[in-house]
Amino acid sequence: MKRSLYVFNSGELKREGNTLCFIESDGEKRFLPITNVGEIYIFGEISLNKRLLEFLSSNEVTLHFFNYYGYYTGSFYPREHHTSGYMTLRQAEHYLDKEKRMVLASKFVKGGIANMIKVLDYYQRRRRRLTEQMSTLEGFLEEVKGVEDVGTLMGFEGNSRKAYYSAFNEILRDEAFKFTTRTRRPPQSTLNSLISFGNSLLYTTILSEIYKTHLDPRIGYLHETNFRRFTLNLDVAEIFKPPIVDRIIFTLTNKNMLDNASFMKELDGIYLNERGRKKFVEEYEKKLKTTIISKNLRRKVSYRTVIRMELYKIEKHLIGEKEYSPFVMRW
Repeated sequence: MKRSLYVFNSGELKREGNTLCFIESDGEKRFLPITNVGEIYIFGEISLNKRLLEFLSSNEVTLHFFNYYGYYTGSFYPREHHTSGYMTLRQAEHYLDKEKRMVLASKFVKGGIANMIKVLDYYQRRRRRLTEQMSTLEGFLEEVKGVEDVGTLMGFEGNSRKAYYSAFNEILRDEAFKFTTRTRRPPQSTLNSLISFGNSLLYTTILSEIYKTHLDPRIGYLHETNFRRFTLNLDVAEIFKPPIVDRIIFTLTNKNMLDNASFMKELDGIYLNERGRKKFVEEYEKKLKTTIISKNLRRKVSYRTVIRMELYKIEKHLIGEKEYSPFVMRW
C-alpha cells in the first residue's frame, strides 16, 4: 500500500534513478522508492526541479505545500490520468441545474450534521452532558429537508457547526483547549489552530483521492464553483471532519499528547509549531489507517478507503446509476 510522505525539514527533494531522494541541509541523504509514495506534504523549505515534477507526474504522486504557519498554499496536481469528458459534463450538468445541485449540496450538509450527532452520541455514552446540543442538531437535520437554495443551506451548515462546537467544552478535559468562538486567519486559540490544521490536512487528502477517480475537483456543489481552485474536496470534507479531524483533536488533547511547547504565538495568532504538527500528523495517519466495517462491502476498510468509496458513490449518482447517500458513522 502506498503511503503519505510528510517533509518537515528543509533541504532538496530530487529524483535519483527511479527513487525519490531527500537531501537534508547537512547533506544527509534519504531514499524512498517512488512506488511506495501516494502523496507528499511539504512543510519545510524545499528545493525541487522540473525533472522531479515530471517524475512525480508520471507516477501519479500529488504534492501539497503548506506555509510556515501550517496553512495550505497549493498543490502540484499531476497531469490527469483518469479524466473523463463524460463525467465532467455530468458534473457541470448537476451544478448548473438548481434542483440537481441542491440534491447533492443538501446530502453533504445532512451527512456532516449526522456525523456531528454520532460524535456527540459517542461521548454522551461516556457520561458527557450533550443532550441539548444533540437535540439542536437533530432539529437542524430535519429543517435541512425544506431548504430550497444553497445560500440558505450554507447558513444551516454554519449554525449547526456552531451548536456542535458549543459541545466541545463538555468533551475537552484540559482548560487550555476550551472553545470560545471559531477564528481562522489567524486562529486565536490553541483549539482553533488544531481545527484549522486538521481541516487543511483533510482537504488535501480528499483532493488526492479525487485525483484517483474520474471526478473534477474544481466542480463542487455546496461550495460555490468560481475562481477558487478546488471545491469538491471542501464539499466531501463536511462529511468527514467530525469522525476524523474532531476525533483526533479530542484524542490529542484528552490524552495530554500536546502541551504549550506544541504551539507558537506569531502575527497575532496561535499556531501549531513543528513539534505539534508532527504529533498531529502521526495521529492523522493512524486514523486514516484505522479500519471500520463497510456496510456495502461487508468487510473492514480503512478511513482512506471509505473516502475513496464516497467519491465513487458520487460518480454513480452523477451518471444516474444510484442516488448518492452520504457516509454516516455506525458507532
